[in-house]
Amino acid sequence: METLVQKLCVWMEEKVIKAKAKGVVFGLSGGIDSAVVAALSVRIFPQNTLAIIIPCHSLEADTNDALDLINKFNISYKIIDLSKVYDLFIYLLDDKEKEKEESFKLAEANIKPRLRMITLYYFANKLNYLVVGTGNKSEIMIGYYTKYGDGGADILPLGNLLKDQVKELAEYLGIPKKIINKPPSAGLWEGQTDEEEIGISYDQLDKYLKSGKIDNKIIEKKIQDKITQSAHKRTPPAKPPF
Repeated sequence: METLVQKLCVWMEEKVIKAKAKGVVFGLSGGIDSAVVAALSVRIFPQNTLAIIIPCHSLEADTNDALDLINKFNISYKIIDLSKVYDLFIYLLDDKEKEKEESFKLAEANIKPRLRMITLYYFANKLNYLVVGTGNKSEIMIGYYTKYGDGGADILPLGNLLKDQVKELAEYLGIPKKIINKPPSAGLWEGQTDEEEIGISYDQLDKYLKSGKIDNKIIEKKIQDKITQSAHKRTPPAKPPF
């Protein structure tokens, strides 16, 4: 684990230096992925790491978990509550058709990570920092993130680590157990959990991504479909070949 930590830290530092940036900024949600990013970042840039806690009709418990991590690792932070901005934005959209559409809940929820992305890039531009994304390989491969939302970042240090590997890393780095063990959630709406929304457990997903197969053929097809359908998220916008 220490070898992995050192490699990740060297890689992150090289990316920041190459960009002629001064440090890093990231969103701290109170979840395991952002907690690991925080612990790695402050190792490299103890004076130039900024965590932004960005509640948007979020659970108070998640903010408290984020603050516990801040205190444990002595990280500089800001709290920017976007709840009123989000409410005003929804009001301005004035979408009379939304009640008729099944997809309106997700369409509205995806505004939250996109507002968070804007907030992070404001501070990145202001401080000449890079935005560190918190996505892991399990989520990236099936497109479980918001395009130009939490998917909007300059570097993704966890991008080649499966969810179970992130958990191992979190334990090694001393992330509080309550953060490691709580059900992963993107915080898109009250009661939302990643596995329920995806319809697949992280154990099943990681097993498939490691071996290319899984015992349950229905789950296997669901994963394959998600990988295919989300391919556009992992590539630059398509251009015509002429």
